[in-house]
Amino acid sequence: MNDHQLLRYSRHILLDEIGIEGQQALLDAHVLVIGAGGLGSPAAMYLAASGVGKLTLVDDDTVDLTNLQRQIAHTTGRVGQPKVLSACQTLSGINPEIDIVALQERLDGARLAELVCSSTVVLDCTDNFATRHAVNRACVAARVPLVSGAVIRFDGQVSVFDPRTGTQPCYSCLFPQEQQFTDEACSSMGVFAPLVGVVGAMQAAEALKLIMGVGESLAGRLLLLDGLHMEWSSMRVARDSGCAVCGAVALPA
Repeated sequence: MNDHQLLRYSRHILLDEIGIEGQQALLDAHVLVIGAGGLGSPAAMYLAASGVGKLTLVDDDTVDLTNLQRQIAHTTGRVGQPKVLSACQTLSGINPEIDIVALQERLDGARLAELVCSSTVVLDCTDNFATRHAVNRACVAARVPLVSGAVIRFDGQVSVFDPRTGTQPCYSCLFPQEQQFTDEACSSMGVFAPLVGVVGAMQAAEALKLIMGVGESLAGRLLLLDGLHMEWSSMRVARDSGCAVCGAVALPA
């Protein structure tokens, strides 16, 4: 870490729990952010500002006027541009010293597995169950921690699914992939703009903690936010030994 980096990240380094070692871990990390919309925008912005060395952003959508109410990585002048390229401009402006990879594609199969395997942490900032389950399967197979967030209307939730020990639940333990869940789109249900900022920022915080190995993550807990009454609640999530995704995975030796 050079003198410029020591100054840029000095407020992190001052924290006893982080110090130079923790900040160096961030600089050495690769975070995969899937979704560059409402959740992905604040999450990626905080990850970039915090000094995560490599950020890979994945989204196949373009910036729409209706996105601007909450997707803060984008601007009016970028309407029609690919979201990943718009977000890349914003992140480069925040921290030009990190490596930002923009992928305008929908991940699945071998391509998804390849990117997850190369990542330190994965952030699921998508808005549909099919993608969430695909990302979860890839993270379980590669034993890469997954930070999941979701927001609709005035309700938000965030959790961590950490398969590294083999004792924590995965996303499918909470929302079994064989069950049918209805995707609720912001375009039909609406969403309170600041709520995606709150949840996205929390996803970034959990990712940073996992990378640096500080504090206690949300693994095994689902944090719920009622934004209309501004009340938090937390529920424990147990690993399902019969889970179709992680139940048959062998524990680490």
